[in-house]
Amino acid sequence: MERAWVLLLLTCILTESFASPRGLIFNLDNGELCLQSAQCKSNCCHRKSGLSLARCADKAAENQECSRKHLYGVYYRCPCESGLTCKADWTIVGSITNSDFGICQDPAKKK
Repeated sequence: MERAWVLLLLTCILTESFASPRGLIFNLDNGELCLQSAQCKSNCCHRKSGLSLARCADKAAENQECSRKHLYGVYYRCPCESGLTCKADWTIVGSITNSDFGICQDPAKKK
């Protein structure tokens, strides 16, 4: 009988957390702690250094530093906003160390 009440209570808590507009682990606002970019509304989980905590942040705008998208989900520089491309050199070491930084550019603009 106690088990049934515990399961019911857990079900109610989980239902409430997923039904709310702002969940416990997804749909996070800028500045909130994150582990993966998928958790953030902005789709960028950013950390300033290897020892800092990652927080949700805005994606990089035109002419700002950026990182290419990768599998890790945490960036030292956020990827570009929609419609922009990150002009960065790609290297194997840079992709492993998350140091392939570039500049966001609009591909429609010609130089």
